[in-house]
Amino acid sequence: MNFDGMWLPQDQDPRMQEQPTLGEKACLVGYLEHYRQTLALKCDGLDAQQLATKSVPPSNISLLGLVRHMARVEQSWFRRVIEERMDIPRLFQAEGEDAGFDFPEVDDDLVRESHALWQAEIAYAREVLDRTDLDTVVDVHGDPTEVRDIVVHMVEEYARHCGHADLVRECIDGRTGQ
Repeated sequence: MNFDGMWLPQDQDPRMQEQPTLGEKACLVGYLEHYRQTLALKCDGLDAQQLATKSVPPSNISLLGLVRHMARVEQSWFRRVIEERMDIPRLFQAEGEDAGFDFPEVDDDLVRESHALWQAEIAYAREVLDRTDLDTVVDVHGDPTEVRDIVVHMVEEYARHCGHADLVRECIDGRTGQ
Protein backbone atom coordinates (compact mmCIF):
# COMPACT_ATOMS: atom_id res chain seq x y z
CA MET A 1 0.00 0.00 0.00
CA ASN A 2 1.29 3.41 -0.88
CA PHE A 3 -0.06 6.47 0.90
CA ASP A 4 2.33 8.96 -0.68
CA GLY A 5 5.12 7.96 1.70
CA MET A 6 2.87 8.01 4.75
CA TRP A 7 2.45 5.08 7.15
CA LEU A 8 -1.35 5.39 7.05
CA PRO A 9 -3.80 7.62 5.25
CA GLN A 10 -4.09 10.75 7.37
CA ASP A 11 -7.78 10.14 8.12
CA GLN A 12 -6.91 6.72 9.61
CA ASP A 13 -3.95 7.84 11.70
CA PRO A 14 -4.88 7.42 15.40
CA ARG A 15 -2.33 10.05 16.35
CA MET A 16 -4.18 12.87 14.61
CA GLN A 17 -5.87 15.24 17.05
CA GLU A 18 -9.38 16.48 16.41
CA GLN A 19 -8.85 19.75 18.27
CA PRO A 20 -5.84 21.99 18.85
CA THR A 21 -4.12 21.46 22.19
CA LEU A 22 -4.76 24.05 24.87
CA GLY A 23 -2.44 24.43 27.85
CA GLU A 24 1.03 23.24 28.71
CA LYS A 25 0.08 19.93 30.30
CA ALA A 26 -2.25 18.94 27.46
CA CYS A 27 0.47 19.86 24.96
CA LEU A 28 3.19 17.82 26.69
CA VAL A 29 0.93 14.82 27.30
CA GLY A 30 -0.28 15.05 23.70
CA TYR A 31 3.26 14.74 22.37
CA LEU A 32 3.97 11.87 24.74
CA GLU A 33 0.83 10.04 23.58
CA HIS A 34 1.75 10.69 19.94
CA TYR A 35 5.10 8.96 20.34
CA ARG A 36 3.63 6.09 22.38
CA GLN A 37 1.21 5.46 19.52
CA THR A 38 3.99 5.80 16.97
CA LEU A 39 5.98 2.99 18.58
CA ALA A 40 2.85 0.82 18.67
CA LEU A 41 2.24 1.52 14.96
CA LYS A 42 5.80 0.56 14.08
CA CYS A 43 5.18 -2.86 15.68
CA ASP A 44 1.81 -3.39 14.04
CA GLY A 45 1.36 -6.33 11.71
CA LEU A 46 4.62 -8.13 12.53
CA ASP A 47 5.07 -11.64 13.88
CA ALA A 48 7.22 -12.58 16.87
CA GLN A 49 10.33 -13.28 14.80
CA GLN A 50 10.06 -9.98 12.95
CA LEU A 51 9.56 -8.06 16.20
CA ALA A 52 12.70 -9.72 17.60
CA THR A 53 14.78 -8.92 14.51
CA LYS A 54 17.88 -6.98 15.55
CA SER A 55 18.77 -3.85 13.66
CA VAL A 56 22.29 -3.39 12.37
CA PRO A 57 25.09 -5.27 14.15
CA PRO A 58 26.57 -4.72 16.65
CA SER A 59 23.38 -3.04 17.91
CA ASN A 60 20.89 -5.28 19.67
CA ILE A 61 17.93 -2.96 19.10
CA SER A 62 14.73 -4.65 17.95
CA LEU A 63 11.13 -3.50 18.00
CA LEU A 64 10.35 -5.97 20.78
CA GLY A 65 13.38 -4.73 22.68
CA LEU A 66 12.16 -1.16 22.30
CA VAL A 67 8.73 -2.09 23.67
CA ARG A 68 10.32 -3.82 26.66
CA HIS A 69 12.77 -0.96 27.20
CA MET A 70 9.99 1.63 27.13
CA ALA A 71 8.00 -0.39 29.68
CA ARG A 72 11.09 -0.12 31.89
CA VAL A 73 11.41 3.63 31.26
CA GLU A 74 7.71 4.27 31.98
CA GLN A 75 7.95 2.24 35.20
CA SER A 76 11.11 3.94 36.36
CA TRP A 77 10.00 7.53 35.86
CA PHE A 78 6.36 7.31 36.88
CA ARG A 79 6.35 4.66 39.60
CA ARG A 80 9.86 4.89 41.01
CA VAL A 81 10.69 8.60 40.60
CA ILE A 82 7.46 10.62 40.53
CA GLU A 83 5.73 8.42 43.09
CA GLU A 84 8.99 7.93 45.00
CA ARG A 85 8.61 4.15 45.07
CA MET A 86 12.29 3.31 44.77
CA ASP A 87 11.62 0.01 46.55
CA ILE A 88 10.17 -1.37 43.31
CA PRO A 89 12.84 -3.25 41.38
CA ARG A 90 13.50 -1.85 37.92
CA LEU A 91 12.20 -3.92 35.06
CA PHE A 92 14.80 -5.88 33.09
CA GLN A 93 17.54 -5.02 35.55
CA ALA A 94 18.92 -8.54 35.97
CA GLU A 95 22.27 -9.42 34.47
CA GLY A 96 21.95 -10.14 30.76
CA GLU A 97 18.61 -8.38 30.29
CA ASP A 98 20.23 -5.18 28.99
CA ALA A 99 17.36 -2.87 29.99
CA GLY A 100 14.89 -4.96 27.99
CA PHE A 101 16.81 -5.27 24.75
CA ASP A 102 17.99 -8.82 25.43
CA PHE A 103 15.37 -11.50 25.97
CA PRO A 104 14.96 -15.26 25.83
CA GLU A 105 13.91 -17.10 22.71
CA VAL A 106 11.03 -15.14 21.26
CA ASP A 107 7.55 -16.56 20.83
CA ASP A 108 4.02 -15.20 20.69
CA ASP A 109 3.65 -15.42 24.47
CA LEU A 110 6.72 -13.26 25.06
CA VAL A 111 5.40 -10.71 22.56
CA ARG A 112 1.96 -10.61 24.23
CA GLU A 113 3.51 -10.37 27.71
CA SER A 114 5.87 -7.59 26.63
CA HIS A 115 3.14 -5.52 24.99
CA ALA A 116 0.81 -6.08 27.96
CA LEU A 117 3.53 -4.96 30.36
CA TRP A 118 4.25 -1.85 28.28
CA GLN A 119 0.54 -0.97 28.04
CA ALA A 120 0.08 -1.51 31.79
CA GLU A 121 2.97 0.84 32.55
CA ILE A 122 1.54 3.43 30.14
CA ALA A 123 -1.89 3.17 31.80
CA TYR A 124 -0.29 3.63 35.22
CA ALA A 125 1.75 6.60 33.98
CA ARG A 126 -1.43 8.22 32.62
CA GLU A 127 -3.03 7.91 36.05
CA VAL A 128 0.03 9.46 37.70
CA LEU A 129 0.00 12.38 35.26
CA ASP A 130 -3.74 12.89 35.71
CA ARG A 131 -3.27 13.49 39.44
CA THR A 132 0.15 15.22 39.39
CA ASP A 133 0.81 18.87 38.71
CA LEU A 134 3.69 19.69 36.34
CA ASP A 135 5.14 22.00 39.03
CA THR A 136 5.52 19.10 41.47
CA VAL A 137 9.17 18.72 42.46
CA VAL A 138 10.67 15.24 42.87
CA ASP A 139 14.16 13.99 43.62
CA VAL A 140 16.13 12.78 40.60
CA HIS A 141 19.50 11.45 41.71
CA GLY A 142 19.71 14.08 44.44
CA ASP A 143 18.54 16.96 42.27
CA PRO A 144 15.13 18.63 42.68
CA THR A 145 13.31 18.23 39.35
CA GLU A 146 9.87 19.35 38.22
CA VAL A 147 7.52 16.72 36.79
CA ARG A 148 7.31 18.82 33.61
CA ASP A 149 11.00 18.11 32.99
CA ILE A 150 10.36 14.38 33.35
CA VAL A 151 7.49 14.56 30.84
CA VAL A 152 9.71 16.46 28.40
CA HIS A 153 12.39 13.80 28.93
CA MET A 154 9.82 11.08 28.19
CA VAL A 155 8.87 12.82 24.93
CA GLU A 156 12.57 12.98 24.03
CA GLU A 157 13.09 9.32 24.98
CA TYR A 158 10.20 8.15 22.83
CA ALA A 159 11.15 10.42 19.93
CA ARG A 160 14.68 9.04 19.87
CA HIS A 161 13.53 5.45 20.08
CA CYS A 162 10.82 5.98 17.46
CA GLY A 163 13.64 7.02 15.13
CA HIS A 164 15.31 3.71 15.91
CA ALA A 165 11.99 1.94 15.33
CA ASP A 166 11.70 3.56 11.88
CA LEU A 167 15.06 2.13 10.86
CA VAL A 168 14.39 -1.32 12.31
CA ARG A 169 10.99 -1.53 10.61
CA GLU A 170 12.49 -0.47 7.30
CA CYS A 171 15.08 -3.28 7.62
CA ILE A 172 12.30 -5.81 8.28
CA ASP A 173 9.87 -5.07 5.48
CA GLY A 174 10.88 -1.81 3.83
CA ARG A 175 7.95 0.06 5.35
CA THR A 176 8.68 3.71 6.06
CA GLY A 177 6.59 6.76 6.80
CA GLN A 178 5.34 9.16 9.40
